[in-house]
Amino acid sequence: MDKKVLNQQSQHWEKNFSNKPEMFGLEPSVSAIKALEIFKKNKITSIIELGAGLGRDTIFFAQNSIKVHALDYSPSSIKIIKEKSNKKNLGHLISTEIFDIRNKLKEDSGKFGGCYSHMLYCMALSTSELLTLNDEIYRVLKPEGINIYTARNETDGDYRNGIHRGEEMYENDGFIVHFFSEKKVNSLLKGFRNLSIEKFNEGNFPRKLYFVVNKKI
Repeated sequence: MDKKVLNQQSQHWEKNFSNKPEMFGLEPSVSAIKALEIFKKNKITSIIELGAGLGRDTIFFAQNSIKVHALDYSPSSIKIIKEKSNKKNLGHLISTEIFDIRNKLKEDSGKFGGCYSHMLYCMALSTSELLTLNDEIYRVLKPEGINIYTARNETDGDYRNGIHRGEEMYENDGFIVHFFSEKKVNSLLKGFRNLSIEKFNEGNFPRKLYFVVNKKI
């Protein structure tokens, strides 16, 4: 595993976000629509969003009265989210932070009712970094808080294609993806109880993903 190559992913995403400010479209993701229903059912009104990207899901949650603290390690990404939030008068519901989630979260323990991340877990993160991230999510969630994340799985067409970057990570078109098995999902349950693991597709390729819902115990 070449850590230098993994570390360069931040610059690659920054370049793409700078050049393609709407690379994922304007509509909320399928996962955000599903997540909102779960957050509402559990009466969750404040969440931390990890790897918020260009903010399409951030805006969607805020428009549905969910307070969102959005983190991303791309300055361009955070700038775009701020601009969208101000334009739509959602500044009172959206706060932002440029942050590398390989570090410990700055937020207080037990602060959020939920955590949401769309394809953040399947970025260029090693298993040990994912375990540390999971511990941090556990820490900042309230008792019985909900962690919802998506990750590309081993039935995805890009799995085992491109350049192998260690563990189950493969690079295609400059993007490194960590592909998940159900075993990997179940290995990240320290402090949590899994409520569901669903498969879904996204995009024209399509990307094949897991939609994972865990509850803090």
